[in-house]
Amino acid sequence: MKKKTYIEDIERTLYDIKNQDDSIYKSDAGLTEEIIRDISAKKNDPEWMTEFRLKSLETYRKIDLPIWGPDISELNMDEIVTYVKPDAKMTGDWSEVPEEIKSTFDRLGIPEAEKKSLAGVGAQYDSEVVYHSIQQSLVKQGVVYTDMETALTKYEDIVREYFMTLVPPKDHKFAALHGAVWSGGSFVYVPAGVQVKIPLQSYFRLNAAGAGQFEHTLIIVEPGASLHFIEGCSAPKYNVTNLHAGCVELFVKEGARLRYSTIENWSRNMMNLNTKRALVEKNGLIEWVSGSFGSHVSMLYPCSVLHGEGARCEFTGVTFAGKGQNLDTGATVIHAAPHTSANINTRTISKSGGAATYRSAVKVTKNAPFAKCSVNCESLMLDNKSRSDTLPVMDIEGAEADVGHEAKIGRISDEAIFYLTARGISEDEARAMIVRGFVEPIAKELPLEYAVEMNNLINIELEGAN
Repeated sequence: MKKKTYIEDIERTLYDIKNQDDSIYKSDAGLTEEIIRDISAKKNDPEWMTEFRLKSLETYRKIDLPIWGPDISELNMDEIVTYVKPDAKMTGDWSEVPEEIKSTFDRLGIPEAEKKSLAGVGAQYDSEVVYHSIQQSLVKQGVVYTDMETALTKYEDIVREYFMTLVPPKDHKFAALHGAVWSGGSFVYVPAGVQVKIPLQSYFRLNAAGAGQFEHTLIIVEPGASLHFIEGCSAPKYNVTNLHAGCVELFVKEGARLRYSTIENWSRNMMNLNTKRALVEKNGLIEWVSGSFGSHVSMLYPCSVLHGEGARCEFTGVTFAGKGQNLDTGATVIHAAPHTSANINTRTISKSGGAATYRSAVKVTKNAPFAKCSVNCESLMLDNKSRSDTLPVMDIEGAEADVGHEAKIGRISDEAIFYLTARGISEDEARAMIVRGFVEPIAKELPLEYAVEMNNLINIELEGAN
């Protein structure tokens, strides 16, 4: 196994603030049956979940690493700690969160965002959720928003019915890993007809060095209901490999609507091997808004299974790969019913030798006559050291489908820079203006606070684009 080499990084200020490791328990590094049983016991899992974890471990051992995509040979699971329990109990009172953990989330703006524009907030630190809240007006309407451990206790029948049915452990090696060691995450249940008009947000912070984070997000939006869920994540930078292998399962029932917005801002020592999937029933709508900025390596392709007639998917994403980054991102859509439709619109940016790959898969089954799918990918390289690739796959089984793909790859032109600098704008600001204009279609789909964060991240990346 190759050793990780140090990659010089730009200053990421508040995202890179490290706390002292005050965890009260850590599993041993590696993956063994004893470790899995120990994690399960520490979490007071029901017997069926313990068995699920052990079977997932068996599956993990049988599946090989993917032979396509970026090189992940630096990842050595024998060196990864899969469970880190912080010195904090889950609470709904922010004042009860330990001061050092609370100050981290304060700096990230989580409590302030909750006051201004969120109907509920969850905050996970390392392997456990430390804070969760939801407005009482939603509780009265039957909306459930809590951490997965609480859900496993209070709503066990629902969790057991849905948990890892959409992303089964046999799907790929890191789905199996997740099934074995998952911890934390969020559970959302929106009853039929309920419109959640203010977003819910979960934020995941990994502080421990050499550890993994494996949160599970399970969202069920019943017929005619609607929800906007926001996911944020970050971690400080270390000179050892960290791993993120979370799992997101979204169930969008008949006539329901779910928007899932994410800004992934992991540190440059992170392997981000996340899996996200949505099952959309008749006339339902899934909207993905995705921003990928951090991590050393990413493999992330949110999947939408359009299972019911008239089901729809809208995917909007931006990826920014800088020095030492190989970000392999994209989207997957499976048309499995008549009159389904999907629009995929992405922007990728690479600079300072970074590699950004857009990878998509569109499948139209024989059961999906009159399916429509439009894929648009635009890539921008900021120098001649960087790389951008577009790898679309389309598998069309029906003759009545309407599927199109358009890709553009280019560089910032000297003429555009000259035009702007001739009008008194500095060259750095000229580049920033062009990049911000390039990602504007993505930024306008984000909630205001996250659009501001994305622009701030772009500015940080451009400052490091020497």
